[in-house]
Amino acid sequence: MSSRILVTGGAGFIGANFVHQTVRERPDAAVTVLDALTYAGDERSLAPVSGRVRLVQGDVADAALVDRLVAESDLVVHFAAESHNDNSLHDPTPFVHTNVIGTFTLLEAVRRHDVRYHHISTDEVYGDLELDDPAKFTPTTPYNPSSPYSSTKASSDLLVRAWVRSFGVRATISNCSNNYGPYQHVEKFIPRQITNVVDGVRPKLYGTGANVRDWIHVEDHNAAVWAIVDHGRIGETYLIGADGECDNRTVVETILELMGQSADAYDLVNDRPGHDLRYAIDASKLRDELGWTPRYRDFRSGLEATIGWYRDNEAWWRPQKDATEQKYAQLGR
Repeated sequence: MSSRILVTGGAGFIGANFVHQTVRERPDAAVTVLDALTYAGDERSLAPVSGRVRLVQGDVADAALVDRLVAESDLVVHFAAESHNDNSLHDPTPFVHTNVIGTFTLLEAVRRHDVRYHHISTDEVYGDLELDDPAKFTPTTPYNPSSPYSSTKASSDLLVRAWVRSFGVRATISNCSNNYGPYQHVEKFIPRQITNVVDGVRPKLYGTGANVRDWIHVEDHNAAVWAIVDHGRIGETYLIGADGECDNRTVVETILELMGQSADAYDLVNDRPGHDLRYAIDASKLRDELGWTPRYRDFRSGLEATIGWYRDNEAWWRPQKDATEQKYAQLGR
């Protein structure tokens, strides 16, 4: 099924990996990528599959463009999003535009043309958990977003649910935990630390490093997305996670160790406002209903593979690095 696939945000981190995986595993698929190619979308991330993919540069909130592309598609997978918490605190405007208006624009197009739609979201819509709380997020956990980023993603999820119920749109939603892996922008936590160590710069750790994230390799995330597209129930929300809970201090110390450095060779910096304490995913619905299991069950091995990718692909991340660190320096982080 779904031989004509529109991937929004397909030049971004998770989207580009999804495109690579789709081209590799579904050779009969015709893939079109819609991406605004802002700082977080990089055409070079699609270079290895450029002969197999059509790239359209454009805004997901451009109704005429979106309508044309959706009309010629069997499936839309919506990755496009503004997704960096620090940036949302500085200027929420692009987050409302892309995450809310962009999703609305897509939903109206898939409604008109009766196209299957899958919506990529985040566990951050649920807020955070206490560090000593044994609970995990489930599909019925109440939304409690704490930043402009997570609140706009929560808004987009609610739009999808309403369009399913009110208009019969054939949609599913997935809320995933923190991703890591190849092609992730160096502003993000793990690639920032890896590239700092490559440059001989001590990693920076917010607060005391006690904040816990539930890490999943991007390839496992995208395999789960395909499981939902192929076998998930319309209107349902599936949480994607790999039981990868780890506090930020341990992540940095593991990176340093794997890169041959002293585990304490990092600096503590001021915490960011509203920094969520802990995320944790209960992915039992996905596993039980759809039979999905992660390939990278050991976070350390996935991290080692990711370090290897950044070491081998400096030409990809080097152009982004100086501007990213200048921005963090201005924030004192």
